[in-house]
Amino acid sequence: MTAAQPPLTVHRFTMRFSSTPRGARLARRLCGTRLDAWGIPYGSDAHDTLTLVTAELCANAVRHGHVAGRDFRVCLTTAPATGTVRIEVTDTRGERLPRLPAPAPEADPRDGGRGLLLVEALADRWGWTPRADGGPGKTVWAELAAPHLT
Repeated sequence: MTAAQPPLTVHRFTMRFSSTPRGARLARRLCGTRLDAWGIPYGSDAHDTLTLVTAELCANAVRHGHVAGRDFRVCLTTAPATGTVRIEVTDTRGERLPRLPAPAPEADPRDGGRGLLLVEALADRWGWTPRADGGPGKTVWAELAAPHLT
């Protein structure tokens, strides 16, 4: 007879934020707090990577997906069965789709454009979809493995 295994808990955190740099910072901080509460501790490689990817996606929503008077939404979910964390950032600007910038070593880093390169390098998978609720905009998502996710 085998012992029953405890069920794996799927965690979910969703919140809307003002489409401002301050909103993006708050989203990063709250997602970092939530990851720590879910067993991905501050200072771990997984926490740092997930927080960085979240920060980049939120910054892009503010910089490239901003529509006056409309917020962006962050949804953070875990899938302990696969050890995966999924980050989704939804904005309300559907005509500006994410794409990796062309490599330009002489580019000035102060001009931006490196966020999706970081996401591409750090995430196991990433992409975008139209908004699921049928509203205007898009959802940019990234999935990352999180060892020891419970």
